[in-house]
Amino acid sequence: MNSALSKFKGMGVAIVTPFLPDGSVDFKALESLVAYLIDQHVDYLVALGTTSEYPTIAPSEKEEVLRCISETNAGRLPLIIGVGGPNTKAVLRRMESVESFKADAILSVTPYYNNPSQAGLFAHYQMIAEHSPLPIFLYNVPGRTSCNLLADTTLRIAESCPNVWGIKEASGNMHQILYLLNHKPDDFLVISGDDLLTLPLIAAGMDGLISVVANAYPAEVSNMVHLALSDQYIKARIYHDHLFEITRACFKEGNPCGIRAFLAAQGRIHNVLRLPLVPVSVELQDKINNIVHS
Repeated sequence: MNSALSKFKGMGVAIVTPFLPDGSVDFKALESLVAYLIDQHVDYLVALGTTSEYPTIAPSEKEEVLRCISETNAGRLPLIIGVGGPNTKAVLRRMESVESFKADAILSVTPYYNNPSQAGLFAHYQMIAEHSPLPIFLYNVPGRTSCNLLADTTLRIAESCPNVWGIKEASGNMHQILYLLNHKPDDFLVISGDDLLTLPLIAAGMDGLISVVANAYPAEVSNMVHLALSDQYIKARIYHDHLFEITRACFKEGNPCGIRAFLAAQGRIHNVLRLPLVPVSVELQDKINNIVHS
């Protein structure tokens, strides 16, 4: 595996976008969170993914969020920027500016809402790959998009588009994932997008994790991933077991509501979301507070 690709084998963090009580972006908290993640030795950063509340952030805010993350990072860790959507031409336009933020790659989610066929998905990613200034990671999360990028289509893209370096696979479909792992090219990364399943998925051949939980528990998640990748599964399971109830609580009422509740309990951000998302229930918040302070 070439060195440029290997820097994404490990644990990346899908960064939360903190908000102030008035709903505006809390850049001070964002800078502090990014610095904390870097200090905790995560492998790379992922900006403007699902966990960032990307759909509710205005274009001008996106630029400021990326600038804050990029300047705080200062080239210390690889940076992936989320650029995706249901309009292929709009995705192409947004890709034009990513290099200015010192990004290393693009994470592009499958088109949502318009429900393209597998042929449409292939054509979408082929078009993006032809015009992208940076390497691309596909992002398959049918639970959010109602659009499943099948393994055969992923393999076709991998074989046809050399600047598509891998996929964040969050389908939860073990048959699909195992088929992909058994047929993928050697130089194509398959990265978990599901915190809870990451340990068994790495055992099956996955190359790491883009984590939500690591916003609040970066060292623990990173240790689990690195131990598993070095075949130290008994030690990795200790971290997996410790993180199990944390992860269940984090996703019980949806992402990013849960991780924001954890970060708020840790005093890192305000527990503020933008509609239509709302904070977790009082019952779940009490449980999260108990986890954090126990």
